[in-house]
Amino acid sequence: MKALVYTNTNEIIYRDEPDPSPGPGEVLVKMEATGICGSDMHAYHGHDARRVPPLILGHEIVGTIVDGSQAGQRVVINPLITCGQCQYCDTGFSNLCPERELIGMRLAGAYAEKLVIPVRNLIAIPQTMDPVKAALSEPVATALHALNLARIRSPRPLSELKVLVIGGGAIGLLAALLLKGYGNRTTLLAETNDLRGQSAKEVAGCDLLNPIKDGDPEEGTFDLIIDAVGGDMTRKMAMKAVKPGGIFVHIGLMNSAGELDIRKLTLFEVTLIGVYCYTAADMRAAAQAIETGLLGDLGWVDTRPLSQGGQAFSDLDQGRCASAKIVLIPG
Repeated sequence: MKALVYTNTNEIIYRDEPDPSPGPGEVLVKMEATGICGSDMHAYHGHDARRVPPLILGHEIVGTIVDGSQAGQRVVINPLITCGQCQYCDTGFSNLCPERELIGMRLAGAYAEKLVIPVRNLIAIPQTMDPVKAALSEPVATALHALNLARIRSPRPLSELKVLVIGGGAIGLLAALLLKGYGNRTTLLAETNDLRGQSAKEVAGCDLLNPIKDGDPEEGTFDLIIDAVGGDMTRKMAMKAVKPGGIFVHIGLMNSAGELDIRKLTLFEVTLIGVYCYTAADMRAAAQAIETGLLGDLGWVDTRPLSQGGQAFSDLDQGRCASAKIVLIPG
């Protein structure tokens, strides 16, 4: 089969790879579409010690089952493989399973024509569902999981909150789109790439701030902060902007440098929520949200052939892509 393989820092090669063979409890899936995630870019830059080249990256997936009793069924894939029997899996927190594995991290990922995956990780979708839209189920699930955690903590509905989303990449933009779908009309998006920021503003209908040109957002005025970048500067910005009693949701994993204003966190009872991935229920809800149009028509997604994936990674690296998401199409 053909696959896009991470072979070295800043190097992705399209080449022949052995066909995968399903083991017990697994099925073979023919890939239809797969998205490029920020974590894949992190690996591409050589900043993720868990992703060791040569490795097929990719975990945002839609495809068709090739073998078994469900052959021909179209599916999105939950890329988080868990044990299914620990206390976390038993209580619905499978994303915290101590034995969790994410395909495209140590296991072969989705930038290929075929993939093997456990049957329990399959989520059926309508045969008519657009594969490019369906491929966004995984990042939508991450944004949805983050907002669900914020909703549980918030004394008021998300629609009433003044929200700051930091980062106009896929997770940040999808969070803004979900907030719009929930009825929120007071979301501010902070993004330093003007090309991407303008595109996000047009798509999500939110206000836009470029912190480099416009300065930091107003201090102590936001009920909810979504940090979809996760860098030392964005954490500092978030803690400065959150109001007393506010909520700071941390999703991004750019780095762990810098200090967090623990004094403000304590004295003003700011709620800090860390977010990792999603649950199986989040994945199903995300696919349904896409299908029902909660996030709009998703026409802003950039699609490229899998064979041109190397150029797609380069364009994202150099900030030449206005879209927050590139989806690769095999064949």
